[in-house]
Amino acid sequence: MTATTNGTGTAAGEQRMLIDGKLVEAKSGKLFDNVNPATEAVLGQVADAGHEDVEEAISAGRRAFDESDWSTDRQLRQRCLRQLQTALEEEQELLRAELVAEVGTPVLLTYGPQLDAPLAEGFRWPTDFIDEFQWERDIPEGRAFGTRSWRKVTKEPVGVVAAIVPWNYPFEVTVNKLGPALATGNTVILKAAPNTPWNATRIGRLVAERTDFPPGVLQVVTTSDNAVAEDLVTDPRVDLISFTGSTAVGRRIMEKGAPTLKRLFLELGGKSADILLDDADFEAKLSMAWTVCVHGGQGCVMLTRMLLPRSRYDEGMALIEAGFQNVPYGDPTDPGNLQGPQISALQRERVLGYIEKGVAEGARLVAGGGRPPQFDKGFYVEPTLFADVDNSMTIAQEEIFGPVLVVVPFDDDDDAVRLANDSHYGLGVGVTSGSEERALAVARRVRAGTVAVNGGVWYGADAPFGGYKASGIGRQNGPEGFEQYTETKTYAGGLPPLTE
Repeated sequence: MTATTNGTGTAAGEQRMLIDGKLVEAKSGKLFDNVNPATEAVLGQVADAGHEDVEEAISAGRRAFDESDWSTDRQLRQRCLRQLQTALEEEQELLRAELVAEVGTPVLLTYGPQLDAPLAEGFRWPTDFIDEFQWERDIPEGRAFGTRSWRKVTKEPVGVVAAIVPWNYPFEVTVNKLGPALATGNTVILKAAPNTPWNATRIGRLVAERTDFPPGVLQVVTTSDNAVAEDLVTDPRVDLISFTGSTAVGRRIMEKGAPTLKRLFLELGGKSADILLDDADFEAKLSMAWTVCVHGGQGCVMLTRMLLPRSRYDEGMALIEAGFQNVPYGDPTDPGNLQGPQISALQRERVLGYIEKGVAEGARLVAGGGRPPQFDKGFYVEPTLFADVDNSMTIAQEEIFGPVLVVVPFDDDDDAVRLANDSHYGLGVGVTSGSEERALAVARRVRAGTVAVNGGVWYGADAPFGGYKASGIGRQNGPEGFEQYTETKTYAGGLPPLTE
């Protein structure tokens, strides 16, 4: 179904999956609900795939890679990706409303990282990069055992890629997986997040109806059953898993994929430190500290662990607390709001459980901490601020994925670096100082994959994104993200022996 209304003012989404070039229901006929997290209303339904549907998707992807020209015809890949880009742009406003409804994202974010930013670059950059990438290169003549050889190195697609996406920024992650994976010549099985399936099935419909993608190059599968999705990880016909989500699930994927030696790209959790040095402009920085609550704090790279110098700690806390009294949150369709609901009742209770643990472990609850009484419906959590947090506390070490900021005091630059690195994660860090040189000196010592110096923004389809330690393996975007979807092959050819 497309472009019909469901009684909520939102266009009803596509409930069919894309498998082997066709839009199909689950073989069992089962469906599951797509729920609006702001209203708790059922928006509609989507196909609930079983093991037999995933089997068909894998078979189609394998066949398309092994038997079609997709892996070798770069011009075909460029044409298809540009067709999909055009089709998405023509349905951009429908997609915007759909994302607000199923993700609960504040509509303002769809004009940035939830929709417009990834749509502008996520397919375009890798499509254009096909012409720039060094698909082959010659290396110097080899001589060994009395022989001479010419030598060449080539890059080829990996094969069948399973792209498993999260619910927090589903469209953004999807296009930044599909873009490079398809541009490099792989076939892809996209497994949508069950909480936010429609943006993925929309892509499936557009591929089927508006592009020249050969059958089997892209499958879009929706399922409510993690055991069904796990078939993608264990099946030997799948060559690479591209997963974005929690570190716990990433570890399970590594374990389940080990027997078949799966190639992995894992973009996982974070507990990123935001270091404010004592020479910084406190008012400019801390009046906006509440932005960790944007989209309900549901972002892996958000700077949710604020490190404040003891010498200005009370001053800093007063500024942060004032900001937390006026966080614009509520109805995500209101353009004045920047914090919406958590994605589900389960996620809301998880966040509230972390808040209870923070209080129990001795952190000082300064603002929020519960369910906002003004909302009868929706999975909301109050903007929450903790002070006097010891870095060993659970709320300083574990990813909460909610609208919660924890503030940890530090003594000097060395202490700030120590605390920032005292984490299982290493996804991002922010450093603010009156001296860019000093900020960079601190940032270089923190083991993290992304760095924001004095409010800089690193995001872009051309910028590698990923983390150290338990924050993942590999990079999304940029040349590094493009190349991770390729294999390397080295050739050598015999040459006549040298004559004296």
